[in-house]
Amino acid sequence: MMRLDPITRTKLARFRSIGRGYWSALILAALMGLSLCAELLVNSRALLVFYQGSLYFPTYGAVMPGTVFGEDYAYETDYRALKQRFSEAGQGDWVVMPLIPYNPLEINAYEGEFAPHPPNAAREHYLGTDIAGRDVAARLVYGFRIAIWFSVALLLSTYVIGIALGCWMGYRGGWIDLGVQRLIEIWSNVPFLYVIMIVASIVTPGFGLLVSLMVLFGWMGMTWYMRTATYKEAARDYVLAARALGAGPWRIIGRHILPNTMSIIVTFIPFSIAGGITALTALDYLGFGLPPPTPSWGELLKQGTDRLDAPWIVSSVVAGLIAILVMVTFVGEAIREAFDPRRQVRYA
Repeated sequence: MMRLDPITRTKLARFRSIGRGYWSALILAALMGLSLCAELLVNSRALLVFYQGSLYFPTYGAVMPGTVFGEDYAYETDYRALKQRFSEAGQGDWVVMPLIPYNPLEINAYEGEFAPHPPNAAREHYLGTDIAGRDVAARLVYGFRIAIWFSVALLLSTYVIGIALGCWMGYRGGWIDLGVQRLIEIWSNVPFLYVIMIVASIVTPGFGLLVSLMVLFGWMGMTWYMRTATYKEAARDYVLAARALGAGPWRIIGRHILPNTMSIIVTFIPFSIAGGITALTALDYLGFGLPPPTPSWGELLKQGTDRLDAPWIVSSVVAGLIAILVMVTFVGEAIREAFDPRRQVRYA
């Protein structure tokens, strides 16, 4: 079992004492966990089907044609219609559908009505549909999953590069430090949005390509912070003592310098997550992000601003963005307070 040192326990206790940050962190962690199994909550496939004494689990399995359940078609089963048929037949067969029985790519058409459709609890369109007839709630849920894990992938990639390079610059100094500084100054003047526009005009940007492009321009911020922090820590007595004992550069950085700069890293994590979400949303809104019909908050926001006569679209995505970004901000404030180096200092 992992044993935490007294200073770390004090920081965690301080974080838990800041209610709005602590509960926001728990809610965000729960939302991230639920997003991994979104198909169990939002999906047009049934969770369970009981038919003629047999149980079926269609959610994560292969496509099941309607003929499996006694229908007269060979394409994928319409489980909402199947549920209604079983209910009307009253022969003991049943279907369990997710909370929102629509997938984010499914176009729903209703006779005599044109999309977008307003919220309708009877049809289980709790937030209505977009201009193509796709369920807004389903697209919000899957759009959140893409946005949050995009931010996490971006965070991990930029922090690995920024922390490693920044620590090396600050520790070694000299021509290595000066050379990388000049490289950062030159590279930071390259217009990121123009690069995105050029790439998007040549190839269709996917998840991996967008993360790579964001990392290409996003590693410099953390590099600067870690370079400065490492430069300061490298001049302290405990680092000089470690050198005198024969410790190598990476051991000194990993065992001694990084623990004393951890407050900087941890403090910036929530704000980097928020930055990743807003960056992807902005790119999707401008049309340079993920290709349609990928569920996207930016694409929903664009639809909502174009169709203000359907206020449920823009209000849903704006409410979702505000809620997530406010919670991330609360977490960031709580972490900054809990890991304030003026409260606890660690030398090792």
